[in-house]
Amino acid sequence: MGCLALLQVMPARAAGNLSWEQWQTVPGVFDVTGSMPDGTLLVATEKGLVGLRPNTGALFPARSDLPVPDPGVENYVAYSSGLAVAGAGCSFPTPALYAIRTSPPSVLRVDLVTGSSSTLAPIAGVDTLNGIAFDRSGRFGNRLLVIGPHSGQTVVDAVDCNGRVSLVTDSAPRMEGGMEVAPPTFGAFGGDLIAPDEYSGALLAVTPEGTTQIVTHNNLPSGGDIGAESAGFVPPGFSKGGAAYLADRATANNAHVGTDTLLRLTADQLLAAGVAEGDLLVANEGAGTTVAIRCAADGSCTEVLRIGQASDAAHIEGHLLLVATTPAPSPSPL
Repeated sequence: MGCLALLQVMPARAAGNLSWEQWQTVPGVFDVTGSMPDGTLLVATEKGLVGLRPNTGALFPARSDLPVPDPGVENYVAYSSGLAVAGAGCSFPTPALYAIRTSPPSVLRVDLVTGSSSTLAPIAGVDTLNGIAFDRSGRFGNRLLVIGPHSGQTVVDAVDCNGRVSLVTDSAPRMEGGMEVAPPTFGAFGGDLIAPDEYSGALLAVTPEGTTQIVTHNNLPSGGDIGAESAGFVPPGFSKGGAAYLADRATANNAHVGTDTLLRLTADQLLAAGVAEGDLLVANEGAGTTVAIRCAADGSCTEVLRIGQASDAAHIEGHLLLVATTPAPSPSPL
């Protein structure tokens, strides 16, 4: 499984005058996910999990025994979809957080009410894990998707709420980082898993059948610790308010040393610049320059906006999280 097809793309660039705001200092930040029913975001750091109130920017400790990763390890996280899995007889519980462990390769589940963590599933046939995302469109049966390298290619697995692992493909091209499943509105790639390759700048689409296509290239600098890293889709309701968030991680001995900052752009800024609900945003690991991409049913894709870097020093990790209008504050399960 896992053939690669090349599709024609239409790079119609529109230079934007936006740049990411260095919004909140978060020591050791490497990923952000959510939001919870009360609007709280969950921020993964090298010291553990913290909660963040987007209305105020306030940070607070999250009750969680999620293991603290080794320095430099990228244990990406994803907030529970809460969706039922077809044929599994269960739903993903919520509020819960899911995280990849790189060694041994496995998926952890964290109950955000009790704070307890457990192994949902060990992942065999990979050297490590380097990506995680929930299917919320249904084409993968609402399962949790994880990826990892093996023998020079990428393995894509789907995990259900009972911890049962199903192979999607073991021969996808190189990919890693903040991947997401496309909404049905994303043209020919609706419902596919979209994942970046930092070495080529390619954005790849993996179907539930295991075939792989190149969506487009982001036409930005590429290479290790430089190229395409973080992807996210503009959600429904974003036109009524919200924001985009991105982790800028301090990384010693690197050309992009990072700033330990959570970056932000508001919905008003993005919409005024031409971004629309359903668009794909992809940020480069080095400096954080970001493109917005829109795809049509015929497979053609257009770059509709380019967002400036946060700083030359920025070192982006994890997912590019876009959240529609934050609900009114209510008691948090954290």
